[in-house]
Amino acid sequence: MKKIMLKALTGACVLLAATAAPAQNAWKPERNVEIISGTAAGGAVDRANRAVQRIWQEKKIVEVSTTVMNKPGGGNTIAWHYLNQHAGDGHYVSIAPYTLLTNKLVGTSPMTWSDFTMISLLFNEYMTVAVRADSPIKTGADLAERLKKDPSSLSIAVASTLGNHIHIGIAKAMKAAGVDIRKMKVIAFKSSGESVTNLLGGHIDVVSSTTPNVIAQLQAGKIRVIAISSAQRMTGVLASVPTWKEQGIDGTFSASQGAIGPKGLNAAQLAYWESAFQKLSQSEEWQKELAASYWDSNYLPAKETAKYYESQAAELRTILTDIGLIK
Repeated sequence: MKKIMLKALTGACVLLAATAAPAQNAWKPERNVEIISGTAAGGAVDRANRAVQRIWQEKKIVEVSTTVMNKPGGGNTIAWHYLNQHAGDGHYVSIAPYTLLTNKLVGTSPMTWSDFTMISLLFNEYMTVAVRADSPIKTGADLAERLKKDPSSLSIAVASTLGNHIHIGIAKAMKAAGVDIRKMKVIAFKSSGESVTNLLGGHIDVVSSTTPNVIAQLQAGKIRVIAISSAQRMTGVLASVPTWKEQGIDGTFSASQGAIGPKGLNAAQLAYWESAFQKLSQSEEWQKELAASYWDSNYLPAKETAKYYESQAAELRTILTDIGLIK
């Protein structure tokens, strides 16, 4: 009888231990979470970070407080160094733009996607090219003709670093149109919001930027968006903007933004943040944010995100070489 009871108790203990294991291994943040934004306030990257923060708080996806910390400079490099100063700490995350792939390739930063903990992919975005409403440049084809004659005749703003997806967005199209893109006068600003401000102030002739940064000024009639890098026309406010393809120029291009954490996050921390971003991506509020910014949802979990970045890095080296940004 004693042996039977001992076996029963032993079995119960094993069962309790097994059911308790997931709870013991679970992790969740215990203090304020910092969402690190690598650009100044006002740009598309900052907007994405702030949208994530707002939805997490409203939907109670993340139960502790969250703050967006702007760390602009060096094409996100300052933000990334800050992020990795907190290696293994799950209280720091960031929405990473395409520069996570391009910076190392063009020599802007020694850091790349594999230096961080990949959490998820979130969305794809397209590049626009805009001029002031009173500019003599009416179309993307006009721009190409002007730059073919004199590649340095116009100042072109990008953000936040040379060789990134915004730079690629205009350089790829101009190279396809026959422009010597190595001679183009391209200036990097800390955010696309700053680029547009300089355009309106008459300090810059042309702005290449992602879609969210041109919508308000386009609606106000202060700028003319002359091309977009999507394969097909957008709807809504951007419905009047022709694609590069429509203008006879091979400028189709998209870039992705994903969520990252500092290097060294453990499996439990990664599982928590992967779940948080998945819940975000499935929310109606996030889908509305994507639609308002003309972003395409492209959620992928951690393992698939790492594979995606690896494949994109190889493709980008070819693109950047083709357009003369790396040798």
